[in-house]
Amino acid sequence: MLNYTWTCRCCGQPQEGLPLAWGSPTPGPYDALPDGERESRAVINADCCIIDDREFYIRGLIVLPIIGRPEDFQWIVWCSVSEDDYQRLGESWDDPDRARTAPVVTWLASALSSYEPGTLGLKAMLHVRDPGLAPLVELEPTDHPLAVEQREVSPSPT
Repeated sequence: MLNYTWTCRCCGQPQEGLPLAWGSPTPGPYDALPDGERESRAVINADCCIIDDREFYIRGLIVLPIIGRPEDFQWIVWCSVSEDDYQRLGESWDDPDRARTAPVVTWLASALSSYEPGTLGLKAMLHVRDPGLAPLVELEPTDHPLAVEQREVSPSPT
């Protein structure tokens, strides 16, 4: 593997090896807000974002297998959810048993530039996990290259 040193944005510590998680720190619609309006129109933290009290986003992970490696690659993405689902998820967010929460329908609100056609608006299911773990995003099984990559797990060579 390549020798590569980088600094983690979360902990600030130097890391060795290739980073296996990439993505957007904010949802696309938040990025589209004029700089001077973001503070007055949006509330955002590491897990969620609300814009104009009518658009609701949750941060999650799309996990992709790395062929021939035990590690996975993770896309950090933002997903649009309904207000009702956002409220329901918020009510159980700190619950130790929150992983029992039923998955919710969502749409990607992150543009991953590596994919053509684009990823904005891809339909998915958001699966909540235990506190401290970002939800998993399971893409609808379509022929979009990202959905294909997610579902086609190749066995490691022996």
